[in-house]
Amino acid sequence: MRIRKFSELRDKMPLEARLEVAEQVKKDLAEMPLNELRQARGLSQEMLAEALHIQQPAIAKMERRADMYISTLRSHIKAMGGELEITARFPDGEVKITNFSQL
Repeated sequence: MRIRKFSELRDKMPLEARLEVAEQVKKDLAEMPLNELRQARGLSQEMLAEALHIQQPAIAKMERRADMYISTLRSHIKAMGGELEITARFPDGEVKITNFSQL
């Protein structure tokens, strides 16, 4: 059995199918839980714990939580190389909440 590169298989797909896949990937990457975001950024729990100066089990616990302080989430995102923004969405538009910028 010959092993094929993904790019070879993708290139054989009809254009419409490739566009659908690209759109689905874009949607999947735009919304994900913290553990998947960490993995997508190529970080292990150990690496993130080291950057935050905490123990690895604390990362595991944080990733399972449904509720946490904004400052905790902000430091988690910053350690992954990102920036946290809080936005409220309304039918007539979006508003970036700035109260938390100084945390």
